[in-house]
Amino acid sequence: MPKTSARLLSLLSLLQARRDWPGALLAERLDVSPRTVRRDVDRLRELGYPVAAMKGPDGGYRLDAGTELPPLLFDDEQAVALAVALQIATVSGAGIEEAAARALNTVRQVLPARLRHRVDTLRVTAVDRPESRPGPQVDSGVLMAIGAAVHAREVLRFDYSPVSAPAPAPGPVRPEAEVEAEGAGEGGRGALPPPPRRVEPHHLVTWGRRWYLVAWDLERGDWRTFRADRIAPRTPTGPRFTPRELPGGSVADFITARFRGTAATGDGVGGWPCRGEVILSLPAAEVLRHTRDGIVEELGPDRCRLVLGSWSWPGLVAAIGRFDADIEVIGPPELRSAFAQLATRYAAAATPPRHP
Repeated sequence: MPKTSARLLSLLSLLQARRDWPGALLAERLDVSPRTVRRDVDRLRELGYPVAAMKGPDGGYRLDAGTELPPLLFDDEQAVALAVALQIATVSGAGIEEAAARALNTVRQVLPARLRHRVDTLRVTAVDRPESRPGPQVDSGVLMAIGAAVHAREVLRFDYSPVSAPAPAPGPVRPEAEVEAEGAGEGGRGALPPPPRRVEPHHLVTWGRRWYLVAWDLERGDWRTFRADRIAPRTPTGPRFTPRELPGGSVADFITARFRGTAATGDGVGGWPCRGEVILSLPAAEVLRHTRDGIVEELGPDRCRLVLGSWSWPGLVAAIGRFDADIEVIGPPELRSAFAQLATRYAAAATPPRHP
């Protein structure tokens, strides 16, 4: 590669690495004179890179956003990360699956042989969970509109399409069903369409391959979670607002608590409706490998304390029983009662029927 071309690539890599670069520091990093840096900057501009000059005692340069996308330069780790991310994006539910596949093919074609081999070795097959009904697809334009309102901190107005509420099933109702049914029955046949919702949008999140908007509902005076595939944004957006503090301290705690059907407390396991504590005759490392939300404390080489939460007491007992180890219940009493209840039920299931 000619020396000038190699230097231009090095200069472009430096400009992409940080926002502002003093001219003297660029000259030092490239081991050239400030005059050569100025010439190389002009060459980059001719190639379509919007390099802005900064005034001041030292002067400097900044790579700004332009009207067109110029060629980009990635280091090895960035290129591999981009390729893997594009493979996962094909099942994102964001309406960009085809574009992600085409972008992955474009990136792979220009990768050096050593990086193409790494990407092919890290080939990811993204598979959706089998479901009784296909997951909803969200228009990428809707996601962009929601994201823009979140970024600008502007009140968002949108129509929220109703869905028919599912028939109630026995047992506790999962919050996912409540979120899906929100707005059901608004504006039946022959009725006037409901007025647009007015919210302060705070976060756009993805959960279980579905996209949700976490927002403060101005009419209801409370936090709400809206499915993005049912949102039809209206223009223009409303006035700017000062963000409120989200319950739980973080969007992760809030959205996890919302889908558990509890208040966001920020205390991890405590957010579950049912929480119990037991001692298992297993090494802590073995229990920790199979516990996502629990707290595991080592008590000895083959003994540990486990604090775990669940939707219901029988569900918590079933989750603890899967470890296939001796169990000592610490509390609460509801957990001990649930163990006795399931023990009776399982013993009855193991008894052969008297009559065929």
